[in-house]
Amino acid sequence: MSETKKASAGDTAATGTATVPAQAASPEDREVLLKVEGLVKHFPIKKGILQRQVAAVKAVDGIGFEVRKGETLGVVGESGCGKSTMGRVITKLIEPTGGRIEFEGQDITRLGTRGMRPLRRDIQMIFQDPYGSLNPRHTIGSIVSAPFRLQGVEPEGGVKKEVQRLLELVGLSPEHFNRYPHEFSGGQRQRIGIARALALKPKLVVADEPVSALDVSIQAQVVNLMDDLQSELGLTYVIIAHDLSVVRHVSDRIAVMYLGKIVELADRTSLYEAPMHPYTKALMSAVPVPDPKRRGAKSERILLKGDVPSPISPPSGCRFHTRCWKATEICKTAEPPLLQLAPGRQVACHHPENAEDQAPDDTKLLAVAKEAIEVVTLAPAEADEAPKELTKEPAEESVSESADAPEPAAEVTADAPGPAAEVTADAPGPAAEVTADAPEMAAEASETAPEASADAGDDGDVQPSDDAGEADGTDDARESSGS
Repeated sequence: MSETKKASAGDTAATGTATVPAQAASPEDREVLLKVEGLVKHFPIKKGILQRQVAAVKAVDGIGFEVRKGETLGVVGESGCGKSTMGRVITKLIEPTGGRIEFEGQDITRLGTRGMRPLRRDIQMIFQDPYGSLNPRHTIGSIVSAPFRLQGVEPEGGVKKEVQRLLELVGLSPEHFNRYPHEFSGGQRQRIGIARALALKPKLVVADEPVSALDVSIQAQVVNLMDDLQSELGLTYVIIAHDLSVVRHVSDRIAVMYLGKIVELADRTSLYEAPMHPYTKALMSAVPVPDPKRRGAKSERILLKGDVPSPISPPSGCRFHTRCWKATEICKTAEPPLLQLAPGRQVACHHPENAEDQAPDDTKLLAVAKEAIEVVTLAPAEADEAPKELTKEPAEESVSESADAPEPAAEVTADAPGPAAEVTADAPGPAAEVTADAPEMAAEASETAPEASADAGDDGDVQPSDDAGEADGTDDARESSGS
């Protein structure tokens, strides 16, 4: 077990609460391993007999970042924001449309298959789908030993001995050498994929949603395995994920992507404690906190209205302005650059949170900004055990609102007068009998069914999900291994 895990386990045993592992040394103190500048990847859309290009899907549209040796960069964002495409481009499984990629100071942007072959030893990828990335016709021994054959490497002690060592390193039995992928579970298949990626002792590993296809009960095992391997082998990770809790646990720095752009880049502590970009703040508000001590505390969740715009024709200016509650005229016309607003923190926003306003003279909100957000205040769990002396005034207000409204209110907003405001004509239980002609019954309904309004709005979470349509195939896995 790595020192990080040991420290984490010790803290948990001593305090009784889980703690996030301490971050490694400052990234500024390490040598840059990967540098990306203005990376662009557009997928053309062609129509007609002549297959003329009529538009393009702007999956990645001008991003830049650095990854230093020994650190872990996490990449998060909603489905379709370009995370997986970015991972494939920096490993050269997909050719970039524009920009520059440097690995250890060498420009690899325009290198072809032959030029990339020697670098395959140093750059490997762990794919999202453990079922699609392993060839079902090959044995585990053949799959894990493929990088040695493709690179012409003869490990010390023979290929079979080295493959068995790798299987044991990732928590599998050396006896699995002659078995086939269909004989393993999803978690075991992902371990096989990790073993194949580590065969040539790479310096950089890009992990595309490494645990999203796995059962929750084994996600922690795979994450801990990757953390231990990083400590033992000195690996550098770029981990693409949608689970914000996983990203916080494994990352040193985190990049937040939205519609092909990086909107915020910061170390994990700063990002989670004080997000600066409004989109990042909305993502952080959706993270559940499994802490029994906070049972009586109120929490707010930001519900963003609408869907992510199409990457074929993204909005002008700031791409988030169509869903941002702080959007002004400058957000619609001028694209905000990715600026360093604090030490180690880069944000692309004209009106950032927890920082100085970059456009203080532009204060008139857009019409879309007034409807872009709804803040749901979750009532404390102790409301279930509250005393039954409820006044009639809130109930009467609720009754009158329910009688006049053409449709029952479906969500609780921050302006709601209290738990009684959630009683509508469609509420289950005795509260359903409340009408405008019987205000006394409203008090009885709120007394007899206080739990009817305790947890409304829980289904309003905004969680980024897997990038659609990017399941990984055997060809990508074979090329990443060394072809």
